[in-house]
Amino acid sequence: MGETVKMQISPADADVKPFENRGTPSDPAIIEGGASTSLKHESARMHVSGEATYIDDMPEPRGLVHVVPGLSTKAHARILSLDLDAVRAAPGVICVLTHKDVPGHNQVSPVGKNDEPLLAEDIVSYYGQPIFIVIADDRQNARKAAQLARITYEELPAILTIAQAREAGSALVWRPLEMKRGNVDTALSKAPKRLNGSITIGGQEHFYLEGQAALAQPGEEGEMRVWSSTQHPTETQHMVAHVLDRPSNLVTVEIRRMGGGFGGKETQANTPACLAALAANATGRAAKMRLDRDDDMIMTGKRHDFVVDYDVGFDETGHILAVDMVLAARCGWSADLSGPVIDRALFHADNAYFYPDVRFRSEPLKTNTQSNTAYRGFGGPQGIVAAERVIEEIAFATGLDPLDVRLRNTYGTGSRDITPYHMTVEDSIASEIMTQLAENCDYRARRHALRASNTHSPYIRRGIALTPVKFGISFTATHYNQAGALVHVYTDGSVQVNHGGTEMGQGLHTKMVQIAMREFGLTEDRVRITATTTGKVPNTSATAASSGADLNGMAVLDAISKIKQRLVCFAAEHWEIAEGDVLFLPEGVQVGEALISFPALVKAAYFARVSLSSNGFYKTPKISWNPDTGRGRPFYYFAYGAACAEVAIDLLTGETRIERVDILHDAGQSLNPAIDIGQIEGGFIQGAGWLTMEELVWDKAGHLRTHAPSTYKIPACSDRPRIFNVSLLEAAPNREATIFRSKAVGEPPFVHGVAVLQAISDALASLNNYTVCPQLDTPATPECILRTAERLRALPVP
Repeated sequence: MGETVKMQISPADADVKPFENRGTPSDPAIIEGGASTSLKHESARMHVSGEATYIDDMPEPRGLVHVVPGLSTKAHARILSLDLDAVRAAPGVICVLTHKDVPGHNQVSPVGKNDEPLLAEDIVSYYGQPIFIVIADDRQNARKAAQLARITYEELPAILTIAQAREAGSALVWRPLEMKRGNVDTALSKAPKRLNGSITIGGQEHFYLEGQAALAQPGEEGEMRVWSSTQHPTETQHMVAHVLDRPSNLVTVEIRRMGGGFGGKETQANTPACLAALAANATGRAAKMRLDRDDDMIMTGKRHDFVVDYDVGFDETGHILAVDMVLAARCGWSADLSGPVIDRALFHADNAYFYPDVRFRSEPLKTNTQSNTAYRGFGGPQGIVAAERVIEEIAFATGLDPLDVRLRNTYGTGSRDITPYHMTVEDSIASEIMTQLAENCDYRARRHALRASNTHSPYIRRGIALTPVKFGISFTATHYNQAGALVHVYTDGSVQVNHGGTEMGQGLHTKMVQIAMREFGLTEDRVRITATTTGKVPNTSATAASSGADLNGMAVLDAISKIKQRLVCFAAEHWEIAEGDVLFLPEGVQVGEALISFPALVKAAYFARVSLSSNGFYKTPKISWNPDTGRGRPFYYFAYGAACAEVAIDLLTGETRIERVDILHDAGQSLNPAIDIGQIEGGFIQGAGWLTMEELVWDKAGHLRTHAPSTYKIPACSDRPRIFNVSLLEAAPNREATIFRSKAVGEPPFVHGVAVLQAISDALASLNNYTVCPQLDTPATPECILRTAERLRALPVP
C-alpha cells in the first residue's frame, strides 16, 4: 500500500533546522554500504503455504498428554472447598494437579513480588484465575472434565474499575513514580490561561493469531525441554526451573517463531509453559497446553486502561507554560509488568513537546481483574494520547490550528531540550517531520476544504488531524539492554546464526540474516537462522521495547566481526599481504590482487586450525535511570514520525470511516525498508483499532464479556484507510551508533493511530462550530461517538 519515497526536509522558517546541520554519524564504517535492502521475510513462503511450524504444529511425542486449566468463576473470593472427584473420574483423565502438587515454588511473578501464584491457593483474585489443571489423554476430554469441578466460595469485595479502586483507597501494585522539573504550582497559578480535564483511555486485547501454547518434554536426570510461544525464553526458563525446584541448566526453552505476540507473550507465556512442565514432571510424559481462545482472553492480561487528569497553563499564542498530570491505571490483581509500563507512560506524557514546568505522577492501582501486562508501546501510547489531548484543549481554547500548537511546543534547542525526567533531547526532528508531512499531504488546504464542506453536510462530518510521535528506545530496566549471539561458519562456507531475540512475525530473523549476508558477502541461501534457544544463547532479554534488532543485531555483528578478523589475519599471513588488502565482497573475498570464494577461504582457514565459530555480545551504551529521583537517561535515542489522518463519521450511526492516511516515519537508515513499512502499516492499523473499536467489557461480577472474536472487534480489511501512503524518512541516519545507523520500528508506528482519534474529534467539533473541545474518550466506538455528539449538540452554538 505504501512506498518508500526519498524526502528532503525543507524548513518552513528559520527556527526549523535542516537535517544536514544536525551533525553526521562519526563511524563511517558502520554507515558505508548499509543493509537497506528489502529482502523478503525469511519465512514468507512457509507462512503463505502453511508449512511454517508453530507449537501446535509440532509432531506430538509418543504418549503426549494434554493440559487444560480449571478457572475461577469469582472475581474475589476465598475457596472454602474444592471437590475434584468428578474431574478425576472423567473419561480419559490421567490426573488432576493443584498448588499442593507444585514441587518447587508456586509463584510466577516476573518482578519478584511473590504476588502471582501459578495455581490459586486459598484466595482467587480475578475471574478466570487458574485453580487446578486437568491432565488427560485427549484435549477434548480434559476440557470436558475441567467443567466438573465443584468449588464452594466465600465471596469477598471485588474492585473492578479505576474509579472503584480510587474510592476504596485500593492498594498499589508498584511504587508510584513522580517526575518533575521546575515549580509547576507557581507556573500554573501565573499562567495567562489555564484549563483542566480528564481523559479515559481504554485497554486492548493482544489478539495474537496463535494463542498461548507450550509443549514440555521430560528428559534424563531432571532435564526438562520446553517449546513455548514466548517472547522471553530466558524468563520462561527461569520460571519453569523455579516451579520445578531445579537449576536453570536442567531446563531448556526453545521457540522458532510465534504467530504474533505484541507483548502478550512477554510474561503471560510463563503460566502455560510452567503448567505444561508441571504436568510433564508429574506424569513423566510429554505434555502440551494450548489455550482455547476464550480461556486465553479470560486468563491473560491486556493493555492497561488509564484515567489521566491534567491541569495545563498556557498563553494566548498557544505556548505551553506548565503541565500537571496524574496517570492512574487499572493494573489487575498482581504487579506483573505494571510498574515499568506505567513508568513508560509518564516518560511519554510529553510526546514531542517541551513543558517548561512539569509534574507527572502515577497511580498503579490494584483491581480484581486480569493482571494487565506488556503491550506494543508498553504504556507509551497512553501517555501520548494524554499529551495530544492537552494540545487539542489548548487549540480550542486559543482558536488555533492544532498543528500550529504542536509546532510551537516541540522540543527545540538549548533550554527547550530537557524532558520531565531530565534527559537532554539531542535529536529532535519532530517539527521538521510534521512540516514536511503537512506540505506533502496538503494538510492546510484539505483542512480548510473539510470545514467548508461540513457546513453543508447534516449527517456526514469529516475531520483531519496531523500528530507526531517521539518514542524512546531502550528498556527502562537498564539490565535488559544486553544481548548475545552465536555464529558458526561451516567448512562449505555456509553460516548458521543464533541470537537471543524471538521471531513473532516482525522480521527480526530476516534482519539478522541480512547482517550476516552483508558482512560476509554471502547470498541469502548461505545463511540460516536457527530457533531461539536458551541452550545456545543464555541470559537473553525479552524481545520487546522495540529493541530486538538494535540489541541482537549488534550482538550478531560482534560475533561475525570476531570470525572475520580471524579470517583476515589468516589470509594476510597465508598470502603474505596486508590485512587491509583483505575485503569481503558479494562476488567473493578479495585477497590482495586475487579474488577467491568465501568457501575456499573458510576451508583453507579450517585446515590451518582457525576457529570458525564465535559468540557475540552487546550492551547499550550511555543509558541510566534512577527511579528514586525520577531522573536519568533511560533511552539511547528517540524514534520520530508523523501521521495525517482524514476521517468521516456518520452522525446517524456513529460509524467511522478512515478516508486517507499519510505517514512519514523515521527509521534511521532502514535495515529493510519493505519490512519496516509493513511494520508501520500494521502498527498504525493496530493503534487505530485500539482507539476506535476494541472495547473490553466486564460485567458487575468481574467476568470479561468480550472474550472471543464474536464479542471483541479488531480491525478488518474494510477498516483500512481508503488511501494509505507510507514513506520512510531518508537521509537521516541515526546519530547514535546503532546497527548500521538504523532505528527501531516496532512500537513507535503504533502511536500513529492517535491521528485517527484526533481527526474524529475534529469532525465532532464541527457540531459546535469548532469552539468546544469534544473531550472524546477512547475507544471512540459508534456508541461513544453518538454520546459525544449528543452532548455537543446540547451546548449553545456560537
